[in-house]
Amino acid sequence: MFSIIQAAGWPIWPLLLASVIAVALIIERSATLRQTRILPPRLVEQVVAVYQRDGLSREALDRLAQDSSLGTVLAAALRNHRSPRYVMKEAIEEAGRSVAHDLDRFLTTLGTIATASPLLGLFGTVIGMIEIFGSQSPSGTNPQQLAHGISIALYNTAFGIGIAVPSLIFYRHFRNKVDGFVVQMEQEAARLADIVHGKRTDYGVARGQGAA
Repeated sequence: MFSIIQAAGWPIWPLLLASVIAVALIIERSATLRQTRILPPRLVEQVVAVYQRDGLSREALDRLAQDSSLGTVLAAALRNHRSPRYVMKEAIEEAGRSVAHDLDRFLTTLGTIATASPLLGLFGTVIGMIEIFGSQSPSGTNPQQLAHGISIALYNTAFGIGIAVPSLIFYRHFRNKVDGFVVQMEQEAARLADIVHGKRTDYGVARGQGAA
């Protein structure tokens, strides 16, 4: 591996740094954007049961907001349970935007790496071409310099593409997951608002029948 890095020349170092960052972000986002962590199962049913039985204190709402991303949105809705439904809806949308921003964290960096890596590879290719042309002299071609220029050009191009492809795939994957999570959270919070305002009373039954 070290011999490949040597053959690729100094332009490979920005690509190696980009690859390390990309791998770290992919691992971090994979651990963070888990279904059970963002949308805990049966959380809404539990919140509805507690709300209908005892109501929710400020402390309980604070714990709910810290529980998960869905909990943050539900807590924002329940803090306005005495307000008209449109006020609750605005609170849900505002909390949803904040949660979506948190879920989007690092995705811009991953997308930037996916876009920039081929350009960094192309930069290395240009450096390699300069080395190739520099190997030409009136006395003839310097084989060692020519081979080094070809290595720089090819290795950097390959590294750039090799980093860009998985980074782009994971960026699209995470982007799609975040969009899906946001839609589901807004739907669950809207159902909660319906229950609070008496427009839906069979949430638990309907969910149970749907699951069956």
